[in-house]
Amino acid sequence: MQEHLEIKRVGVVLRPSTPELKALFYQVKNIFEHYGAEVLIDSISAGMIGVLGQDFSAICEKSDILVCIGGDGTLISLTRRSYQFHKPILGINAGTLGFLADINPSEIETFVEKLYNGEFRIDERMMIEAVLSTGEEEKHLYSFNDIVISRPSISKMVKVDAYIDKRWFNTYFGDGLIISTPTGSTAYNLAAGGPVTFPLTDAFILTPICPHSLTQRPLVIPANFEIEIKTPEKESLVIIDGQEQYDFGPEDTLLVKKASIGARLIHRVERNYFDVLREKLSWGQVR
Repeated sequence: MQEHLEIKRVGVVLRPSTPELKALFYQVKNIFEHYGAEVLIDSISAGMIGVLGQDFSAICEKSDILVCIGGDGTLISLTRRSYQFHKPILGINAGTLGFLADINPSEIETFVEKLYNGEFRIDERMMIEAVLSTGEEEKHLYSFNDIVISRPSISKMVKVDAYIDKRWFNTYFGDGLIISTPTGSTAYNLAAGGPVTFPLTDAFILTPICPHSLTQRPLVIPANFEIEIKTPEKESLVIIDGQEQYDFGPEDTLLVKKASIGARLIHRVERNYFDVLREKLSWGQVR
């Protein structure tokens, strides 16, 4: 499969609080510079390893691709923070799981050569756009994996009213509700008993968390539906990709829909999702 990207500038973001990534950054920098590319690094990452950097928005705007050096959590954060720029993202795995950031440090030189030869693919992963409306403001939020409506403390349950295309669908009592993308189906959704969904599917997955009922089950619906969430009785929390948290009051509403453009992830041509499932999640492994 031949793709084409004209890569003259590369923006690099490192996993926070990991200054030992300095050597890996210089490895990546030298390899891209060998192909004539200018390598930029965001100011926070730069400060961490003692080099000069630029504002995050500036490197997103100037760069042809973004390179994430870290784990899956760093990549998820980068897809969300850079959403408005819609730049392809290459994940280099300096973490543990490597479910999304699948290029290992030993493979960088070989893969970058393939990148310039057009031997790669770009997968567009569905993202969620949500509007959190309070009495004071509207917050526009983006999510790569999931949005979780959660109880504010371990001693309380939460009541979640869910509407699909403005019609009441269900009321969930329990620890909360996960609204997941197909990519996020192997994250919190999987741990809560939800289904694994092929990542290039266009769908929402609604999975209750520890429901106080034997009849509540996960639900998969097409991504052209809009989901509205209310928690009319008590305060709760809205958690984005497990990384950002917002208060959600009884008078507030959360409108969830498919984002107009998905995250664009750069992968090897030969990468196979089902191989990744078997390797990373011990899929079908007999112990």
